[in-house]
Amino acid sequence: MGYERIEDDVYVFSSDLYAQVTAGLVFTNAGAVLIDTLPFPRETQSIAQFERRRGGVGIRYVVNTHHHSDHVYGNYLFPRAKIIAHERGRAILQKDGQESLDRVKAATSHLSEVQLRLPDITLDRGGAIHLGGKSMEIIPLPGHAADVLAVLLVEEKILFASDAMMPVPYIVHGDIDDCKASLRAMSKMNLENLVQGHGEVLLRGEISDALAASIAYLDTIRARVREGIEMGLSEQEITSVDIEECGLSRVPLSGLVQDLHSANLLHLHRGMIAGTISPTERVVAGSSGDGAADEQPD
Repeated sequence: MGYERIEDDVYVFSSDLYAQVTAGLVFTNAGAVLIDTLPFPRETQSIAQFERRRGGVGIRYVVNTHHHSDHVYGNYLFPRAKIIAHERGRAILQKDGQESLDRVKAATSHLSEVQLRLPDITLDRGGAIHLGGKSMEIIPLPGHAADVLAVLLVEEKILFASDAMMPVPYIVHGDIDDCKASLRAMSKMNLENLVQGHGEVLLRGEISDALAASIAYLDTIRARVREGIEMGLSEQEITSVDIEECGLSRVPLSGLVQDLHSANLLHLHRGMIAGTISPTERVVAGSSGDGAADEQPD
């Protein structure tokens, strides 16, 4: 597991074991906030050890940016922390989380000790954490999944974007138009750093171009799939379109982006054929961070 400091008291950790998924740790004099956990216990345990070595006073809150397993399987390692998540994410974990965990435990011994822990505090439209002099806005950014939350460090202008921003947008479990709306919302935030859910931290000079490229990519794949259907191309022919033909690099995430791209194409193809995905963009209201938590963090 690698890590880097991107600002005083703000660290980003990246998994070496699964798809360069990221987690963030924000220190304050009243305790720390952990933004996501990493997929495998030993990596998340290393984050906890880092917090203790640095002389922290403990992790007060863990924000689950969405319900996917690579972001939540470390919750159980922080029994004294409050877990914050979108109410939709908690509902999904409550319904399907244990079954999914049992399935992956059967497939790999590296997850044998993981215990499913559900969020304690749920949000519907967003919220905020005010802790030790730091302000953190929790902002819904759906698209990758319906329950995606981002965390904005207000004074530092750092956004932990979760999987709302990745080296390639991934919409198989979400919605292409919501994803575009969230990317547009991020482009208006005047950020110093953008922490992607997977991959490298984006610096101020990179953010605008990266967001624009992601939006253009989504427009391109929708058009390519629509044209392919009109031409009568098969699923195999449509999903063989290279990611670089759609404007993004195949290099990030050790080449995994090509697999994610192919899955996007297949998802759009099947959705358009079934009539569940529109071949043209629909208007989506921009994401907003207003709202309240069931229990407001202090």
